[in-house]
Amino acid sequence: MHQGIKTASAATADAVVTKTSAGLLAGAIVMTMEGELPIEHIAPGDRIITRDTGVAVLKEMRIREEDAACIRIKAGSLGHTRPDRDMVVAPDTLIHLRDWRAEALFGAKQVLVKASRLADGEFVAEQPKTRVKIYEMVFDKQHIIYADGVEMASASV
Repeated sequence: MHQGIKTASAATADAVVTKTSAGLLAGAIVMTMEGELPIEHIAPGDRIITRDTGVAVLKEMRIREEDAACIRIKAGSLGHTRPDRDMVVAPDTLIHLRDWRAEALFGAKQVLVKASRLADGEFVAEQPKTRVKIYEMVFDKQHIIYADGVEMASASV
């Protein structure tokens, strides 16, 4: 967990998640040292731009298929150009908020919150359950990465 960042959950502000459906779907654009690349073109050894350390080397890319009610986030819903286009993430993907939304919704300057908790039915909405391929980026520790202009947590180690 990142120092000074709360994790918001329905039960408690500092919950530990055990089984999750977190990650990015094909087509998500991730910031790397080689430029912006689709998640499906990223491999272990690639250098990924992170908010917390600047750059981190990807150790593993976990790819799995599952039935999930993913979350669609409309362009600009989380701030100006965040995301910079409509994006879809797995429901338990931790989104990093560090603006007025974090303070207003969770009473913290910055927070990691499941995408599903941000659903309002219009700008951030749950999609019908369907079979999807989910990509999870694994580093030496959890990092805040950039995907489609949104800050989000990588997988826990």
